[in-house]
Amino acid sequence: QGQVEESGGGFVQAGGSLRLSCQISGLKFEHYAVAWFRQNPGQQREQVSCIGWGGGWRKRYRASVEGRFTASRDNAKKTDFLKMNNLKPEDSAMYYCATTTGYGVASECEGPDTDYEWWGHGTQVTVSS
Repeated sequence: QGQVEESGGGFVQAGGSLRLSCQISGLKFEHYAVAWFRQNPGQQREQVSCIGWGGGWRKRYRASVEGRFTASRDNAKKTDFLKMNNLKPEDSAMYYCATTTGYGVASECEGPDTDYEWWGHGTQVTVSS
């Protein structure tokens, strides 16, 4: 049974940086895609970034974070990271890490949220103006 745990959220001023970590354990397969999502109360959840194992370890980013956020992975530690630079108040949200061992579109970060089988409890990011 997979387990996902996020850490690294916090309070930062606009223009600052944070690095989120996502520790993954218990997966039966070596290959898995990991996505970061964020959500504010009453708003729709949105995918921020994804590293997929299909298509040559493809990375995808939401347009609004492209060039500011960088997703990476430490395979030995089974930990994914989301480095967030030049943070803006609109980046404030609860950030969730999720993973899937699915094939096809799921492996290339092309699938819907429902493709992700294991989710963390979230880490709050607050950016002040």
